[in-house]
Amino acid sequence: MSDDAILFDVTDGLAHLTFNRPARLNAVDPEAIALWQRYAHEIAERDDIAAVLLDAGGRAFCAGGDVLAMSQLAGSEPDAGRVIRSLADQIHDGHRTLRESAKPIVAAVQGPVAGGGLGFMLVADIIVASDRATFASRYADVALTPDCGVSTLLPEAVGTRRALELTLTSRTLSAAEALDWGLVAEVVAPESLEARARAIAGSWLDGAVAAFGQAKRLVRSGLARPFQEALDDEARTIAAAFVTPEAQARIAAFSKR
Repeated sequence: MSDDAILFDVTDGLAHLTFNRPARLNAVDPEAIALWQRYAHEIAERDDIAAVLLDAGGRAFCAGGDVLAMSQLAGSEPDAGRVIRSLADQIHDGHRTLRESAKPIVAAVQGPVAGGGLGFMLVADIIVASDRATFASRYADVALTPDCGVSTLLPEAVGTRRALELTLTSRTLSAAEALDWGLVAEVVAPESLEARARAIAGSWLDGAVAAFGQAKRLVRSGLARPFQEALDDEARTIAAAFVTPEAQARIAAFSKR
């Protein structure tokens, strides 16, 4: 494995992002944060990328921000708050870029997720978890508040009341509880996790890949804007999709059933 904090590879239309700091439970440090922002923009801008697989090495998926690394960095600066704000802004720019892109994302979660790791996970559109995965907030343990989009992405996924329960208590969800809450889409055995996530990504790549991407973009952006704006976007998008050769071929095949 490379020493990079996040590994990145593109093969046959699939971008593969892997958190690669297993000794730190894949908590993100400044290097990982910079790579996250860089790769998010690359994914959004590259025409040869149609879908994304997000996973992690080691026993944990992501423990959020590396508090030790950030405190050391901030301790060397006269304005520690400014340093942390800058790092948070980089993460958030990466999150926004991926959510707004027309590239569907599947996450394979093999182990514990905590704090800001929930935000990184929830950038994905479909989340498949190992039955060994667990999910917790843990912000209050270090007297901090949600970041990495958690204050928006978590209630979006599970509802406000459950999001508050997770962030205001020490509760840790099992994979089965996360499935019941709607935090993840599927729970599988550890040995099946990678294959299942790749099967989902493969179904996008083998199908009407452009339509999947635009559907993701429309659904993700709908709640964040006025209804009429969303309707106008839908009308433009389906009109553009309708005249593509792929759509015409599939519509013709469907009409012959």
